[in-house]
Amino acid sequence: MANFKRREFLKNTTLAAGALSLVGPATWAGANDRINVAIIGMGGRGGSVMKTVAALDRVEVVKVCDPDRNRREKWAAELEALTGKRPAPEVDLRRIMDDPEIDAVIMTCCNHWHAPAGILACQAGKHAYVEKPISHNLKEGRMLVQAARRYQRVVMGGTQRRSHPNFRKAIGMIHEGIIGDIYMARWLLCGPRASIGFKKPTAPPDSLDWNLWRGPAVEQPYHENLVHYNWHWFWDFGGGEMGNNGSHLVDICHWGLGRSKGLPTRIDVVGGRFGYRDQAQTPNTLTATHQYPDGTLLVGEIRGHHTGESTSWHFYGTKGHMRILTGGSFEIFLEGSKKPEPGIGNLPPVGKGFKKIDRLQFSNFFQAIREQRPDILNAEIEDIHLSNAFCHLDNISYRLGRELRFDPETETFPGDKEANQLLTRQYHPEFQLPEQV
Repeated sequence: MANFKRREFLKNTTLAAGALSLVGPATWAGANDRINVAIIGMGGRGGSVMKTVAALDRVEVVKVCDPDRNRREKWAAELEALTGKRPAPEVDLRRIMDDPEIDAVIMTCCNHWHAPAGILACQAGKHAYVEKPISHNLKEGRMLVQAARRYQRVVMGGTQRRSHPNFRKAIGMIHEGIIGDIYMARWLLCGPRASIGFKKPTAPPDSLDWNLWRGPAVEQPYHENLVHYNWHWFWDFGGGEMGNNGSHLVDICHWGLGRSKGLPTRIDVVGGRFGYRDQAQTPNTLTATHQYPDGTLLVGEIRGHHTGESTSWHFYGTKGHMRILTGGSFEIFLEGSKKPEPGIGNLPPVGKGFKKIDRLQFSNFFQAIREQRPDILNAEIEDIHLSNAFCHLDNISYRLGRELRFDPETETFPGDKEANQLLTRQYHPEFQLPEQV
């Protein structure tokens, strides 16, 4: 069975660096053939992705994997009802990696499994789609990028707005200079969250393999505030609202500013968990300020209680200001005008509940596999690693309660041992990451 010590695995295979064809395992014969897919993590998101992917031409979902028997059996039965074919349910994602029939793996599991599972997929010669955030911490995000490069895999991040035509139009206009040189980008995430209360440690339900669910996280008891959603608000498993939905918001700003900007050198985050006392560890409200070496600012705000404002993105340039709303419509205000430019950006929503956008995103993923061209990905893994890095940097600043100085070249905090320790995490001995991929 596969494990994270892939060096021993590689000794017994031909998966050496540079030895892999980009098209995937030997069972995948050519650009007109079916792509066999496994989906890991069968919650609501996994089920939605399963149905979207199964509806695409020449793509078949052959396995669904989840440590919870009820979830994997539910979605296997639902896909059988839709298509007449039942995907094989699997409890252990490592068996997915060992299956030579699988060409591509989609990770819709919990955040703490995203990068480890993606790295395993690359090492096993499979292409990977990794939901946001693509990593639990910054170091393993960089390792996932390295794995994609070393094993020449197509690896895509799950920030679907990169495939949204309205957002692509808005960001394209920014890159063309319609509002001049950008000196500040800002995002605002407004989403009330209720208290999760307190849950005591108990025995896990019989349907759940707790060891596999906990996976790379350190040993700890099961409690009902972890499975299956509130794990987002605990540092061992999630990254709070910053990693959850903030990853989508900051990605648009990072995209608009341009990849050449890289990462900031100064990060300062303040916030807290306001309005109630509960078991969660992560903040529900924060303000994050980032500054690049050239002085450009990127500012983000999470508001976890009621507010009259709406989730949005803002770009401020030397010629004007662009405001983008969640549906992708946008307004441009030029030369100090308080009225938006007529006939620009009033675009209709694309699809409902992002189903159409998911279809566009996954179509792009499979096209890149068939054409052997990672460069055509709308959300190529290194771009999304850089976007998600903001989430990790922000959480470190919040947890330490101070401003940080960061070196984008080394992706470390020079001379700051305390901060550098939070660039990674402690791993359970059974699921250790290798020192190198």
